[in-house]
Amino acid sequence: MNDSMSIPHLIMSASTVVQLVMLILVIGSVLSWVVIFQRTFIMRRARKAHQEFEERFWSGVDLNELYRETPAEQETQGAEHVFRAGFREFNRLLTKTRSPEAILDGVQRSMRVAWSREEDRLTLHLVFLATVASASPYIGLFGTVWGIMGSFQSLSMAQQATLATVAPWIAEALIATAMGLFAAIPAVIFYNRLSNESGRLLGKYEDFAEEFHSILHRNLQGRSEAGSA
Repeated sequence: MNDSMSIPHLIMSASTVVQLVMLILVIGSVLSWVVIFQRTFIMRRARKAHQEFEERFWSGVDLNELYRETPAEQETQGAEHVFRAGFREFNRLLTKTRSPEAILDGVQRSMRVAWSREEDRLTLHLVFLATVASASPYIGLFGTVWGIMGSFQSLSMAQQATLATVAPWIAEALIATAMGLFAAIPAVIFYNRLSNESGRLLGKYEDFAEEFHSILHRNLQGRSEAGSA
């Protein structure tokens, strides 16, 4: 291959606009891979933490003991965070009101807030991946169009139209297109994958909240029946 047509030489000799397009795409690609690795690690850790907590929760351990064993709320995550928020509100309202409905409503609100925070934690930076996935092809296309425009301008100024006249412009245009796809394709794949995984985890947290709410409901019914006996 002619050195003048090598990819590094084409990038270095490209027009300023196309170089800027390439720089934006490279930055977007690098940052998207940082997000991909970070989010993949977070999802893996969240799945493991959820499995361990559910095994502990359904082992028959006393809820008060389990609550004391859980870390501070700032250090908990997933279903453990939902449990701690709900059980803390349950114990707080139990000393303030005798209405089971008021207690359960308060517990449900507290768990909903905890679930919402888990949603924010799991979906953090996924919007950036979606942005890279959707914008990169268009940014690359802009570089392509600019390169094609440059090739036509060089043709208009050349006395004789030859392939050597337009080849560098066409080549840099195609490189911009390729870089746009290189940034977009992994972002699309991992955005869909990570969104799906976060959705499954959030669904498990929601199911746990419903089951825990039912357990507390039965607990209150037992207290009410014992008090009226």
